[in-house]
Amino acid sequence: MKKIIALAFVVMLTGCAELQKVVNQLPTTGGVLTQDQIGGGLRQALDNGIQHQVTKLTSKDGFYRNELVKILLPKELQTVDKGLRKIGLSNLADEGIKVLNRAAEDAVKTATPIFVNAVKDITFTDAKNILLGEQNAATSYLEGKTSQALYNQFNPVIEKSFAKVGADQIWSNLINKYNSIPFVNKVNPNLTDYVTTQALDGVFTMIAVEEKGIREKVGLRNTDLLRRVFALQDGR
Repeated sequence: MKKIIALAFVVMLTGCAELQKVVNQLPTTGGVLTQDQIGGGLRQALDNGIQHQVTKLTSKDGFYRNELVKILLPKELQTVDKGLRKIGLSNLADEGIKVLNRAAEDAVKTATPIFVNAVKDITFTDAKNILLGEQNAATSYLEGKTSQALYNQFNPVIEKSFAKVGADQIWSNLINKYNSIPFVNKVNPNLTDYVTTQALDGVFTMIAVEEKGIREKVGLRNTDLLRRVFALQDGR
């Protein structure tokens, strides 16, 4: 009898061990996530925005043919545009807009590591509220925390890109021609500052596109952490 009980006990232990192996292999998608884990998921979403969306801006026409981010003339230069078109210089006016976008495309290509580092270094002080916030909440948080620092790093990159794509020469010619028109108010705009701001806006716009996609489409959650973190949002 004792032998039977002992054998049964061994079988029971073996069964428990096998059961534990099965349990250990189950996916751990549930459970409570820490603030750090949620923050990590948000950073991955922003990283995806850079990899999948911001890189599109670096190709030819990445800004110019994208209506979400295309850089148009600032208000004070719209009179320049109209004035040049009136005297038959529509082609020059069109080229002026195009090269502003070309400079942004070139600069974002060079400066992509700046944006990657900004995401890597950001600390989410209230990750859960950001996760459960608006569709662009993480992007907006990144923008609020990094905009000034990114501007300072990005501005000289834009300036170099202006020279690289010939935007500085084209706009110097364009402004000189406009200022030579009789009776116009002469202009001397800071286009480097303007394009820097517009290009940064474009970067954040495209990151927000990816964040919205990850929030709405489970299929875009391409890591286990993304799936676990944004599952919390799904179940609000």
